[in-house]
Amino acid sequence: MHCIIGSGPAGVACAKALLARGAKVLMLDAGIDLEPDRTQIVQRLAAAKPSDWPPSQLARLKEGMIAGNKGIPLKLIFGSDYPYRETEQHIPWQGPGLGLRPSLAFGGFSTVWGAAMLPYRDADIENWPIKTADLEKHYRAVAEFAGLAAQRDDLDELFPLHTDQPQPLRSSRQAGLLLNNLQRHRARLRERGWRFGCARLAVRATDSPKSPGCIYCGLCLYGCPYGCIYNSADTVKEMIAGNNFTYQSNVIVVSLREEAGKVIVNGYHRQTRDPLSFETSRVHLAAGIIPTAQILLRSRADYDRPLRFCDSQYFLFPLLLARRTRDVAAESLYTLSQIFIEIFRPEISRRSVHLQIYTYSDFIGQVVRKSLGPLAFMSGPLAERMVIVQGYLHSDESSAISAILKRGAGGSDCLQLAAQINPETRRIVKRVFREMFRQTRALGGMALPMMLQLAEPGRGFHSGGSFPMRQQPKPFESDRLGRPFGWERVHAVDATVLPSVPATTITFSVMANAHRIGWETATMD
Repeated sequence: MHCIIGSGPAGVACAKALLARGAKVLMLDAGIDLEPDRTQIVQRLAAAKPSDWPPSQLARLKEGMIAGNKGIPLKLIFGSDYPYRETEQHIPWQGPGLGLRPSLAFGGFSTVWGAAMLPYRDADIENWPIKTADLEKHYRAVAEFAGLAAQRDDLDELFPLHTDQPQPLRSSRQAGLLLNNLQRHRARLRERGWRFGCARLAVRATDSPKSPGCIYCGLCLYGCPYGCIYNSADTVKEMIAGNNFTYQSNVIVVSLREEAGKVIVNGYHRQTRDPLSFETSRVHLAAGIIPTAQILLRSRADYDRPLRFCDSQYFLFPLLLARRTRDVAAESLYTLSQIFIEIFRPEISRRSVHLQIYTYSDFIGQVVRKSLGPLAFMSGPLAERMVIVQGYLHSDESSAISAILKRGAGGSDCLQLAAQINPETRRIVKRVFREMFRQTRALGGMALPMMLQLAEPGRGFHSGGSFPMRQQPKPFESDRLGRPFGWERVHAVDATVLPSVPATTITFSVMANAHRIGWETATMD
């Protein structure tokens, strides 16, 4: 029996690989889920057309998502903060000035993610003990069960699709305008190291026998009532209905112990606090980087020993298009990322830079109205010209996060996180912005310098590497199967083991690596 701790994307990908090779899997999970009253509203909306949705119910699912000049404080799902609940209680942690959070949700952070899916390149993982060739079949496996909305374009030459039949989503009119602008200047942009194309998303673009495809209702950023955005909780439900898989919720894992060819998992019931213990042949830790680090440190009583989380710097700024897209607020569209731009320019960054373009959503409308203040009456025409650019840098050129487990009174402990600021990061972001500003003509729009936002470390949730994989691991490092130094039957399979975090989207590669580890360990016993 293989035990997986956590139901997020990494845990699910590992479980899929283990099951595919005939292994038996027990998944332990805290499993906090959406409140029943909100679930009922989602079910009602899913059973109706958007034109028939009651405004009061729609407003309920949009609660708390208030955008300001600095964006959205914390992304909710269907108006609920359940992905972030009870973490200070069950995963004692502190992180003032950081954007990073743990999750005890059923489905982990796939409940609130942006669904962006782009693989890594060998050039950006030079310090890893594996290469993209080692991940290729696992990328394909993940794309098969998670789904991939994409189309063939210039991104293909550097970022393989890993699927033979991509299903494209329909671009918004603003995205079509911007892509046409870029295409007219394609040759010159390529000379400057630009590659661009439609965003690749883990979204069901077309109808399936069981579920409808995207109907462009514009509700993506609040949650999709039709379940078109991939959520690993849905895969868990499918596995429960199959063979060799057992799911147990309300479990908080505290520590692990290896003995006599087995692993003892110790924890307690989330609601009753009754102690729980499980015996298994191997453990695959997929709890997220904060809980996984805490479990590993506590299991060996490694208190006061600092770890380092690497982080991909997140930043954003608006782009004001020269041409207006009329009645954009009434357009039927999806509101996740529409366009990916990759910049490979050594004068800007030694590594690649990843940009995601978001076209109109009511969040952009909120930002415009708040930015204009007494001139809010002009917000409509301005919103019809504005898109948001969201960017990421490689962790080599980003700030980092220190983590240290501190023992408290009465046997309790707390993982204390702190920012390690890299002064070069801000300079690189400014160089990215200047490049965008220089390409005003090619973009058909101007980047607005006064609204450039550099987020606090961890805010993009592209973090990891506290026990990085090495070819010959030392203490507080892992081998290529995610086994931390000194462990034989415990494998970390989430972002904990990434030696670095490239700028491109993190979840696809985390899932592929977790699938690889599950595949390679399934027959070890």
